[in-house]
Amino acid sequence: MRELPVVRAETSAVRETPSERLARYMRMGTLNFSALPPLSLYIHLPWCLKKCPYCDFNSHEWGIRSDHAGARPPQAEYIQALRADLESALPLVWGRRVHSVFIGGGTPSLFEPKAVDELLGHVRSLLPLEPDCEITLEANPGTFEQERFKAYRQAGVNRLSVGVQSFNNDKLRALGRVHDADQALAAVEEAASAFDAYNIDLMYALPGQSMSELEADLQQALSFSPPHFSIYHLTLEPNTYFAQHPPAIPDEDMAADMLDLITAQTSASGLARYEVSAFARGEHRCVHNLNYWQFGDYLGIGAGAHSKLSYPHRVIRQVRLRDPLAYMAQAVMGEALAQDTEVPRAELPFEFMMNALRLKDGFEMRMFTDRTGLPWSVVASVVDQAVGRGWLRCESGRLEPTGRGFDFLNDVLALFLPH
Repeated sequence: MRELPVVRAETSAVRETPSERLARYMRMGTLNFSALPPLSLYIHLPWCLKKCPYCDFNSHEWGIRSDHAGARPPQAEYIQALRADLESALPLVWGRRVHSVFIGGGTPSLFEPKAVDELLGHVRSLLPLEPDCEITLEANPGTFEQERFKAYRQAGVNRLSVGVQSFNNDKLRALGRVHDADQALAAVEEAASAFDAYNIDLMYALPGQSMSELEADLQQALSFSPPHFSIYHLTLEPNTYFAQHPPAIPDEDMAADMLDLITAQTSASGLARYEVSAFARGEHRCVHNLNYWQFGDYLGIGAGAHSKLSYPHRVIRQVRLRDPLAYMAQAVMGEALAQDTEVPRAELPFEFMMNALRLKDGFEMRMFTDRTGLPWSVVASVVDQAVGRGWLRCESGRLEPTGRGFDFLNDVLALFLPH
């Protein structure tokens, strides 16, 4: 499936004042929103102890720069830049309430709890948060001490996502992780004791992984009865070490068998699959990720962070400067943007479906118009085609993937690509 084109903003657009930018966003256009989608906040903390060989995220090893020696990132300076970035963005989301906050990375748990406390204090002082706002922090084993997760809870984080990836030492070494199996177990135990809502991240189809090794990983993860569980197929992404030096990973048939094992065991443990890679117990679906998949809005701050923001007649995407040092220098001057583009009308149907059809239960058809500003008629014929192929199902005003459509989602989405 091809990537959507990314158009770099003109320098003059990036350097607009916030009021000038807002005026441009508010001009008349071809879309028509009766109301704006829910809004989330994403905060990117870009440093890791070590860059994993499979990772294509905007993450940077700490300690490799001679001008920044030390055990931890420049927390105070970076949080000052985040506050300045958020202040500059306020006119673009003025009056909108925030439903979820996600602190991702990188490895956010490299930041001390007191730094996270200060960061969330800035967020609360500048943005109106819903009373039950979900606030998630990503944490990796090997970057915490005893009671550290409890300190994050006291700082205001109410959901933790633990990047375990595997409980097998050989597989952890193959993935270039900085923690071992004992640290992974300790991290999940600490998360379970400190948080009612937490997630375990696991990967499968790892280098040399057998079905029995995957089953052992699953049994270990599910023994904690996690409220939320995410599992991801290892992919060899471009511009990563693994892309240049590919390891031997299970073939497609074996990977499909592994996914069958995952879905069977998670179901038996009481976890319901609600998205391609996500499983939840009871009411523990991730609010933040659901907003992405339902094509909600999100403001992203931090080095390399992405935003998607809707206005009465258009949808805008923004990207912050990727390099952390450049971001810190520019954000304090209100110039953190690297890209600022309007999503073309012709690409909105694909972008919406690429997210919403990841949900096992699909979506209410009226949501398409609510979240894209387009009439249903622009996708009606393509939907009919997908229904005819047995990939989608329309019932009671909902559109959802069938079992076959869920398994061949890329083929379904290809129908919605702009021609």
